[in-house]
Amino acid sequence: MTKESISCNDCMMRQTPKPLSWIWKLVRTGAILLILIPVLEYLVIPRLTGAQKSLHLLAKVNFAYVAIGVMLEIAALIAYALLTKSLLPHSKFPSLFKIFRINLSTLSLSHILPGGTASGTALGYRLLTSQNVTGANATFCLATSGIGSAVVLNVILWLSLIISIPFRSVNNPLYAGAAIIGSLLLGLFALLIFLLTKGEDHVATFFEALFKRIPFISSENAVSNLRSIAKSLDDLKSDREKLVSALVFASLNWLLDASSLWIFILAFGKLISPVDLLVAYGVANVLAAIPITPGGLGVIEGVLIPTLHGFGAPSNVALLAVLSYRLVNFWIPIPLGGISYLTLRFSKSNYSQVSNQS
Repeated sequence: MTKESISCNDCMMRQTPKPLSWIWKLVRTGAILLILIPVLEYLVIPRLTGAQKSLHLLAKVNFAYVAIGVMLEIAALIAYALLTKSLLPHSKFPSLFKIFRINLSTLSLSHILPGGTASGTALGYRLLTSQNVTGANATFCLATSGIGSAVVLNVILWLSLIISIPFRSVNNPLYAGAAIIGSLLLGLFALLIFLLTKGEDHVATFFEALFKRIPFISSENAVSNLRSIAKSLDDLKSDREKLVSALVFASLNWLLDASSLWIFILAFGKLISPVDLLVAYGVANVLAAIPITPGGLGVIEGVLIPTLHGFGAPSNVALLAVLSYRLVNFWIPIPLGGISYLTLRFSKSNYSQVSNQS
């Protein structure tokens, strides 16, 4: 080999981007957001809105209600773990505690990285398969729980809007936008289900061409997983017990989370209608489905605070209640998810060592 070819090869190696460089950029961006956004959310926004004058409310907060709000948030996470468990094969699913930690790990990552839902799903897939769940079952579980949960949220929003219409005018363009987005999501979900179950070959051909353009993804494995999802969806339709369980747990996840917000508002001395709260909560979370910020950060707060104020909550109560709720709903799961991930990796490492020694 000549010196010229060696130098050329060295040049190509230097110019070839490292496969994980984009991951490092995402992590670095997420770390910057993790530092700057809490400062903006908990220090800058209250000062701009004059809420620092209302911090005396913190001295009057009912800590018993705060404790109940925290417990309801934990119960919402358990409900989502039960949803995940209900979609896995009964003979092969990990323990509920392991599923809880897997979900908490993925939630933590999705709250850090921009477009974090995709990264969280990828981490969830890796953690589930590390617990001896097959790739097809893990893909079906993550896809169905994510899409199904979104459908349940939109149904809750639509029912809340229908119930609220006779009692108050719902002319806010925010509601219209959320209703349109919800309708589109429901339509896309229905179309996806139809194509996967009725036109599987056409869908497989389309996605095979799509996945070939995406780096680090095997188009053959992806299409194989899609076919497995189609088969699992057919099985799910015929398994009424599993379908009902999934719907119940998905509904409990949203309703318990919304109840946590309702209790936090009550902790600051304001009682609002549960229907009004579900409308505000549904609008905020449907709009947060647009992947602008990780975990809907800023979007949920920006929608909830003025909407709750419009439903009769004083502005200072709405602000402090929403920020307290988001502390439990968004921020605290980040370090807890990191710890959960370490315990999963550590226990898996110990298991592998014991297996190798035996």
